[in-house]
Formats: sequence, C-alpha cells, structure tokens
Amino acid sequence: MTDSSDPETPRSRPSFREHPVEFLLGIFGEVRPGEAPTVLLLALNVFLLLTAYYLLKVAREPLILLGEGAEVKSYASVGQSVLLVFVASFYGWLSARVGRLVLIAAVTLFFAMNLGVFWALGSRGVPLGIPFFLWVGIFNTVTVAQFWSFAAETYTEEQGKRLFPIVGIGSSIGAVGGATIAEPLVRHGSPFLLMLLAAVILVASLGLTFLVHRREATLRKTGAAKPEDKPLAPGNAFVLIARDRYLLVFAIMVFVLNMVTKTGDYVLDRMLVSNASSAAHALGVAPDVYIGEFKARYFEWINALGVIMQLFVVSRVIKYAGLRVALVLVPLASVAGYGAALAAPLIGVLFAARIAESTLDYSLSNTTRQALWLVTSPEAKYKAKQVIDTFVMRAGDSMSAGLVWIGARTAMSARSFIAINVVLTFIWLGLALLLGRMYVQRSAAARSTEPDGAPATA
Repeated sequence: MTDSSDPETPRSRPSFREHPVEFLLGIFGEVRPGEAPTVLLLALNVFLLLTAYYLLKVAREPLILLGEGAEVKSYASVGQSVLLVFVASFYGWLSARVGRLVLIAAVTLFFAMNLGVFWALGSRGVPLGIPFFLWVGIFNTVTVAQFWSFAAETYTEEQGKRLFPIVGIGSSIGAVGGATIAEPLVRHGSPFLLMLLAAVILVASLGLTFLVHRREATLRKTGAAKPEDKPLAPGNAFVLIARDRYLLVFAIMVFVLNMVTKTGDYVLDRMLVSNASSAAHALGVAPDVYIGEFKARYFEWINALGVIMQLFVVSRVIKYAGLRVALVLVPLASVAGYGAALAAPLIGVLFAARIAESTLDYSLSNTTRQALWLVTSPEAKYKAKQVIDTFVMRAGDSMSAGLVWIGARTAMSARSFIAINVVLTFIWLGLALLLGRMYVQRSAAARSTEPDGAPATA
C-alpha cells in the first residue's frame, strides 16, 4: 500500500486540486492520498455481491414460503448448519493448498455455475423451495465472508478502521439495488430470471477481485510490504477458534446474534403468511405476488436506511466513539425494538422493529464486525472467519429453528417468541461489551510489537 497508512502522515483532508477523488470520498470517511482506487474497487466488488444476493433472496421467498411454509423455512436452517460443517472444512482444506486468488476464483465460479443449474431445473417446473433455500444461505455466507477476508488482508488495522465504512457503502447500496431490481421482475413472474442475472453479476465481481490483486501486486513491487499470495498454514479452523479466547467470544456472540434475528424473521413470516390470502385478495393479486412484493419492500426499507447510515453515520461513529461503542448499538436497538413488539405484538410494529434492527446490523454492526478481524492472523481471517460467518451463523439459525419446533408443538404465541428474543438480546449485549474490551487489548498488544510504532498488520 501507499505510505498513507503511516500514522505520522498528516491527517488533514486531501485537497480537491491534487486528490479530487479522495477529497470527495472524505465526505463519507477519512481517505488519504493514493487510497481511493483500491477502496472504490472493493466497494464496487461488494456492491455486486450484495446485488446478486438480494436478487436471489427475493427469488427464494415465494419458493420456500408458499411451497413449504414459515415453519419449514425456519427448520431448513438446521440443514444449512450441517452442510456448512463440511463446506467450512473443505474451504479450510482448499485454502492450505492453493493461493488466495485461486481460492476466491474457484469458489465464485462454482456458485455461478450452480445458478445455471437452478435456472434450468426451475424453468422445467422442478420444485426448488428447500434446496434453493439451503443453497442461498451457503452462497451468501461463504462469498461475503470470503470478500471481507480478502479486504481485511488488503488493509492494515489502521487503514481498515478508516476505509471499511466506505467499502461497506458498496454493500449497502448493492442490497438496495438487488431488492429494487427484483420487485418488478417478481411481479412479471420471473424468479428464475433473477438467478441468471445473479450469475452474470458474480462473474463480474470476480473480475474486480483480480483488479485489486493486480494493483496490490504492483504496489508490492514498489516496496510496500504485503503478504504473498500463497497457501495458508495447515490446521483445523474449529481448533483455532477453540484455542483463541477472542475468536471464541466472537463466535458465541455471532451465534446469539443470529438466533435473535432468525427468531424475529420467523415471527414476521408467520404473521405474513397468516395474512397473505386476505391481503392479496384485497389488492387483487396472487398470494405469491403479495409475499414477494412485501418482502421486496421490506428489504428496500432496510437497505435504503442502511445506505444513509453507511454514508453518513458509520465512519463517524467508529472514528469518534470507537469500535467498542459501535459494537453495542445494535443489541441496544434490538432490546428497544422487541420490547415495543412485546407490548404490541402486531405485524406493523414488528415490521418496524425488524427494519431498525436490520438497518443497524447491515451497516454499523457489519462494518464493525469486519474491522474486528483486522487484528487477527491470515489463518484466522480466512479459516476461522469462514467457520464463524458460515457454520456458527447457521448454528444460531438452527437453534432458532429448534425453538420454533418446540413452539409449534406447544402452541407458543408470537408474543412468547418475542419475549424470548428480549432475553437473548441482553445476552448479546453482554457478549458485545466483552468482545469490545478484548479487541482493545489485542489491538494494543499488536501495536506494541510493531517496530517504530507502525500500525499492526494483523
């Protein structure tokens, strides 16, 4: 990288005449001379990934909800967790045998080819509800975790804290773009068209990864010290997490976080399905169209607000309040949201609560969690991150599915599920506080081992 990562570099805003792009990006975060090309390429890369994901997320909802129901959708998370044990293990095995660029290319192209298969089967009337739901969950967690692993290795800790909020803008805008494009396509009855479009977008995102890698390789030749693109050290990711207290607390927090969000999703889906027939009849549309449009609007609200947060709030919260404060804001919002829904268990109240929680989660919390990886080793960034962002996340989903299974057999009300979520959000808050303190300790220890006070390279 350029010498702009040096802590001694003046932190005044670049001038418009000398660095016009960096100057304009300064509206959204602190960007130093020479940093704009890579941060824009990374932002565009994750923009494409999130666009593809939200196209597929909208496509999967009518397939799983109308084909199988809200309960089966929740139970399917168990299948994702089981599959991700093998996926994460294979990913770790492959990462120890090929360079990171080959690893990213192989995974991305594999998923793009899968979409061609789903399109061919779905166009011929083959039921895809459960298999496509399982696949989308694996696709999203693996590809997004892989992208942020690449980004965390590209930047130092100091750079990442400044630039990740700008990279995250691409994520937020991509989510809005995917949901917005999906809505008219759903109305025209083309969920399988979304699959083909997503496949093309995936291939384009891979091209951007190559561009970032080529730029970093050029900078290395000029003297910037960055890790070589070589296989990682062998070792089991699950063992790595179990032996590292920081990673273990991180994993438990992600587990609880996903249990909360998936339980909230289930209650909202349950209310949506129960109201679908009457609401669709009143609007003069089919139930699948009503559900598809409801979900598209839901995602649009979340992601539009998320873009505003990412553009103007996230970088400032991280800069002035720090990662520790940023980490606890989402569980605090969840406590407030589910508390309101507990007092008034209506679909409109829960709709608003989930939008608020998801908006913060997809912007501030997501950026903060990615920054927490900056102080870890390359093995942790790729291997442990895949386990936490895939298997552990889905394990939380599976625990939520277990709760739904019990609730369905004991006739639990929506209000009872919401009350459980209130308790879980307090646990989530405690874990976030602990992890934030551990991050500060690890960051200080890493900086103390760097020569001449240079920022930690993780």
